[in-house]
Parts: sequence; structure tokens; C-alpha cells
Amino acid sequence: MDWFQEIDGYCERLSPAYWAEPINALTNAAFLIAAFVMWRRVRGQGMPLAMALLVILATIGVGSYLFHTHAQAWAAMADVVPILLYILVYIFAINRDVWRFRPMIAAIVTALFIPYAALTVPVFQLVPGLGGSAAYAPVPLLILIYAVLLRHRVPDTARGLAIGAAILIASITFRALDAPICGHMPLGTHFMWHILNAVMLGWMIEVYRRHLTRASQT
Repeated sequence: MDWFQEIDGYCERLSPAYWAEPINALTNAAFLIAAFVMWRRVRGQGMPLAMALLVILATIGVGSYLFHTHAQAWAAMADVVPILLYILVYIFAINRDVWRFRPMIAAIVTALFIPYAALTVPVFQLVPGLGGSAAYAPVPLLILIYAVLLRHRVPDTARGLAIGAAILIASITFRALDAPICGHMPLGTHFMWHILNAVMLGWMIEVYRRHLTRASQT
């Protein structure tokens, strides 16, 4: 694999220059802002997984910034790996602290995300217009599945998960629209993927934090 292969995958990029995607690059600050806001809400509450999630959230912003400035294969990995890590840690947190699985069982159920994604991504690739965003589509579906299954057990948490899924669906929509509307909107819409994702990921930490807070009061 050529780690320095240039990648031109977004409407805003018109050259391999470092600042060829200024809006896509700078809107990654939203991830850092979301991480800072959640750090202020989580600190001192004894929630190590929530703290881990907000650190990963900040890392997502850094990795995405690197990708939208360097636009090379190594930077693409710096972009997607923290996203996958966030997904896995969050699933584990919900499995352990909401479903109350033992840590080993929670880890095994979390690992099932890999075959789940492998089976569902090809299905989403059949959806017209979704394109490369099909790789992310299994995530809001999984969140909605969790929300439905948890609606009687923990209705407030389930409602929060459903809201997060709705935000992510909107975010994926903007990501998918970036190329199709490029001729009419040279800036593209990928920057909205960053902003809405930052809101969504921060919100998901808040849903988890609120659940732990309620659980500690019962």
C-alpha cells in the first residue's frame, strides 16, 4: 500500500495543496469543541469510559483535520481508525453499563459489530446515491435497534439513542450529497458531516453520562 497516495474524494478539493479544503479542515474544530464541552460535564464524576470517549472524540477531530489537509492514504487511516474505536468503545459501554452484561460478555457482543458491518455495508451500497457513505449507514441502524430494544428497560436512554441516530442520519445525508450537488455548490456539503457528527458524538456521550447519573441515584 502506498501510504502517500493522494486522495481527492470531496467537492471542495480542487488540488493537492495543503489548504485545498479549508472549510472541511477548519470545521473539524467542532469535534474539539464537543470534546471540551463534554469534558466539563464528565470530569470528576468517576466515568472512565465517558472520559475515554471524549478523548477519542478529540482524536477524531485531529485525524479528520490531517486527512482534509494532507489528503493522503496515511491521513485517511488517521481519520477512520478513531471513528471505529469510538464506535467499539461506545457499544462496549452500553453493553456493560446499560444492558449490564459482564465485561467479558460485553466485549464479545461488541466484537459482533465487525461481522454486522461486513454483512450490512454491502446492502447499504445498493441504495442509490449513498455511495461511500454506505460504510457508515450500519451505525445509525444499530443505534436504532438498541433504542427499540431498550425502550421499556430505560426509556430515557432509549430516547436519547434515537435522537443520536436521527442526527447521524442527517449527517450521513450531507456526506452523501457532497459529490452529487458539487456542480451547483462548489463548497460541497461535507463540512456539515463534521459539524453534525461532532454534535452527535458529543450527544451520545451525554446520553451515556445521564444514564450513569440516573443509575447511581437509584
